Amino acid sequence: MKRALVLGAAGVGFAAIGYFVIGSNQPAQAVTLQAENPMVVLQGSQIYQHNCASCHGTNLEGQPNWRQRDAEGRLPAPPHNEDGHTWHHDSLTLFGLTKYGIAALINDPSYQSNMPVYEGILTDKEIIAVLSYIKSTWPEDIKAMHDEMERQR
Repeated sequence: MKRALVLGAAGVGFAAIGYFVIGSNQPAQAVTLQAENPMVVLQGSQIYQHNCASCHGTNLEGQPNWRQRDAEGRLPAPPHNEDGHTWHHDSLTLFGLTKYGIAALINDPSYQSNMPVYEGILTDKEIIAVLSYIKSTWPEDIKAMHDEMERQR
């Protein structure tokens, strides 16, 4: 099944912001996911189950009604499988969201999210392993679209 790659205004904003180290105008290093490396994917799966599955689901299914804000005005955890929007974002943006949080990425310290900031909790290699695991679960057509997005950056 073919899927169209659609980035809304927020997705484009994340991608544009993702090219800079948070808090500076210095270009960030490239983030390369290793979804084809079984050792990295295994490590990422274990880290995901320990740190992410309680919200994003054991099978990356996310929380119900993930597109609708809850009573506190926060969005539930989205799925990381093909039904979600994770694959719409480049690797650098996904890395920044995980390490620094959404508030830092959109430069709005008042933005409230249930998503923890993993800086100081997970190493960069562990974050990349988790993201590699997530990508490894996507159907081949979605992985191909994500790879093409990465090549165009």
